[in-house]
Amino acid sequence: MRHHLVLRAIAKMLIPFILLFALYVQFHGDFGPGGGFQAGVIFGSGFILYALIFGLEAAQRVAPPVVVSTFVTLGLLLYAGVGVATMLSGGAYLDYGVLGADLVAGQHLGILLVELGVGITVAAVMMAIFFAFVARDQ
Repeated sequence: MRHHLVLRAIAKMLIPFILLFALYVQFHGDFGPGGGFQAGVIFGSGFILYALIFGLEAAQRVAPPVVVSTFVTLGLLLYAGVGVATMLSGGAYLDYGVLGADLVAGQHLGILLVELGVGITVAAVMMAIFFAFVARDQ
């Protein structure tokens, strides 16, 4: 794709905004529509666009497969860790109310952390699946 200068220039302009929008959806998800899954899909799509335009090798230099696999694990551990933390604090699994000084603060923190874990996992799994399919063709 080295000869598609227009696509490369447009992608260089769009990808930062796509990733920024993913962060907005991630951190605005507990106040309105959106959340971890949607943000993860947007972030993963932005990265896949980068890989499609600039090539698999360039994408794997930005996010090596080992790092992507690590983020899958970290996202799952964050999600499960919030549940374990609520149980250790005296509540039920994912009973966010026990995480803060009051019920509302605990629920806000719990939802934010769980959605962050979901977002990280979804984005990393999308990238891992993309790497697996593209590497299969080479």
